[in-house]
Amino acid sequence: MKVFTVVGARPQFIKAAVLSRAFLAHNIEEVLVHTGQHYDNDMSDVFFSELSIPQPSYNLAVGGGTHGQNTGRMLEKLEELMVVEKPDWVLVYGDTDSTLAGALAAAKLYIPIAHIEAGLRSFNRRMPEEINRVLTDHVSSLLFSPTQVAEENLLNERIAAEKIHVVGDVMYDATIFYLDRAKKPSWFDVEGFEVNNFILCTVHRAENTDSEIRIRNILSGLGCSQLPVILPMHPRTRKKLESLSILIPDCVRVVSPVGYLEMNWLEANCRLIATDSGGVQKEAYFHKKYCVTMRNETEWVELVEKGVNILVGDSAERIKEAINSSDTYDFSEFIYGQGDTASKIINVLFANTQ
Repeated sequence: MKVFTVVGARPQFIKAAVLSRAFLAHNIEEVLVHTGQHYDNDMSDVFFSELSIPQPSYNLAVGGGTHGQNTGRMLEKLEELMVVEKPDWVLVYGDTDSTLAGALAAAKLYIPIAHIEAGLRSFNRRMPEEINRVLTDHVSSLLFSPTQVAEENLLNERIAAEKIHVVGDVMYDATIFYLDRAKKPSWFDVEGFEVNNFILCTVHRAENTDSEIRIRNILSGLGCSQLPVILPMHPRTRKKLESLSILIPDCVRVVSPVGYLEMNWLEANCRLIATDSGGVQKEAYFHKKYCVTMRNETEWVELVEKGVNILVGDSAERIKEAINSSDTYDFSEFIYGQGDTASKIINVLFANTQ
């Protein structure tokens, strides 16, 4: 079996690391293609090196353009490579422009598509990610869903039940594998931070960083924290704040982007997490940390229903209340599999390969 894997962004590198190890163990040939969607070294190359992911067979170096420009360039280059490689499966992850481009290229060539993390819905069609995930699901041959909720979303859209497989979350496989390899950032002690006595924050979504009102509100709320806030600064966020001359509150400590192993350590050792990232919401849950989600909706509705994740939008007051909460939370019932998602995916791929 030959698998053509398309990745382009941080969460996909992490997921690909899990599957790449499993492919190697099962003697499955993998053609790993990096679209270049995350082209900054801090957001891309560092993950390949520290996660021991095989270097990509191809790097398309597509990045920095608009959604349409990126998707179009990726689509053209991916189609050329698929014609040459003739894979049995094209494997795509999540909801990025790379995901959609890989799925469209494969669909036009009648190559079966396997979508990992299928069925997630925010029900907000103004999010580029929502468009990407919906279209990808509807052209895929196999849909690997992390939860029953995701499966129900697909069934409600009249996708055939036999295509859908609830396998758990491959990100949980990664968290388990890399937890004892987690690395404390070199600056942590130097800056005087204390374990379990800080808030970890990430802000990168365009809906927040492209809106001056929203980003000012978010920083205002974070600025009311009773604990220091560590904010690894995404390049897009840094650029936006500089262009608007927005000042960072004193309690918010901006650091450069961190690799996955450092992020894993910070997540495991913080008091709670404030984020607008879909992946970090799940990682917070994996590490049994309360999550304050600075969005109006989430794909991970089951976490909100369990009471371990709260949606606060860009309300400074709600952010303030949530990050200063002293409540305790129940993480006893786990809902994202047992850390064997990669094995389940491979078994299904074998069963469906001609």
